[in-house]
Amino acid sequence: MKRKGLYFLIALALGGVGAVHAQDNTAASSSTASSTAPAWPNGFDDRWYVAPTVGGYYNDTDRNTRSRQIYYGLSVGKFISSNVAVELFVDRTKRKADTAVFGQGNTWSNNNYGVSARYFFGDANSWRPYLEGGVMGSYHHNPLNRDWAPAAEAGVGISKAITDSADFRVEAKYRYDWDDKTQPAKNGYGDWLLGFSIVAKIGAVPAPAAPVAPPPPPQPDCSKQFRNGVNLCDNKCPDLPEGTIVGPDGCPQKVVIDLKGVNFKFDRPKKGESNIEPTLAVPASDSLAILDQAVDTLKRYPQVKVMVAGYTDGVGKPAYNQSLSERRAQIVYDYLTAHGIDPSRLEGPVGHGMNDPIDTNKTDAGRARNRRTELQVQQ
Repeated sequence: MKRKGLYFLIALALGGVGAVHAQDNTAASSSTASSTAPAWPNGFDDRWYVAPTVGGYYNDTDRNTRSRQIYYGLSVGKFISSNVAVELFVDRTKRKADTAVFGQGNTWSNNNYGVSARYFFGDANSWRPYLEGGVMGSYHHNPLNRDWAPAAEAGVGISKAITDSADFRVEAKYRYDWDDKTQPAKNGYGDWLLGFSIVAKIGAVPAPAAPVAPPPPPQPDCSKQFRNGVNLCDNKCPDLPEGTIVGPDGCPQKVVIDLKGVNFKFDRPKKGESNIEPTLAVPASDSLAILDQAVDTLKRYPQVKVMVAGYTDGVGKPAYNQSLSERRAQIVYDYLTAHGIDPSRLEGPVGHGMNDPIDTNKTDAGRARNRRTELQVQQ
């Protein structure tokens, strides 16, 4: 690793950063559609990465060399958990040696090949301090000796994501080289390093995970829960107040109980008359059928209440017609209660006399229709 090696590493660093930015622009365009985190298969970014490094090397004075110079290197690694990364690395430094020890114009270089681990603190998208440690073999090359020696290092650093596929990091570390052959009077050398790296991650950022569908709402117990008399499993309008008149689907429904066709004979019922059939206009069976339908409707809608109101035609004195309309309302009221309708659901009976005619009182047919009783639904 001489000057050509330095040029190669610089070119690799610049090319890697350019590729990372191009890749990150693509990822950014897709990430604008979703703000959710990428779906990493292992739960963290475990892509391989390369990390070109350049920095300052501060030599142990026992080396008898120039005290400071540049070092450069290259790492390849990946995270094995959300906090731990392992790397293989190579780096090089070359020093001017002291003339008094090594002779005129000589140098002392070291090529180092090793493995390191880093433990990171904090979230991957924030500033992340970390601890670093590594071991290596160091090949030293100088006028007095060319050989291998073991070395180890420890340090601290801080890292920051700058795109989805690139991090910047800076670290300071201490490296000890057990070279005891270059200068037999020395057992080894402790040097300090300050390095700057761009970590370029290889591969695409995975698409965000699909949002998890919320669990379905709990289903009602169809055997127990009712509202307005309708089972909740069939109720399409379950939020209506209790007591609302609803249809079979649980939604509001206006109940109309029509007694048109239930007409009375002239001047009937008489005072004390309680059997409704003889008082009805012929054929009485038609009127009774309409009354039975009204009973059925009231049973199907147990929340419905009605006013029972009677009316007369316009023949006769008002006071007499008032009493007659009350008897008509009463006899229908009694028919309903006799057929199972609770009196608490019936208001009245009330009579309106010859008021509110629904037809003319100038013809027999009109007067016949005015002799009636109504069930007025109370909404």
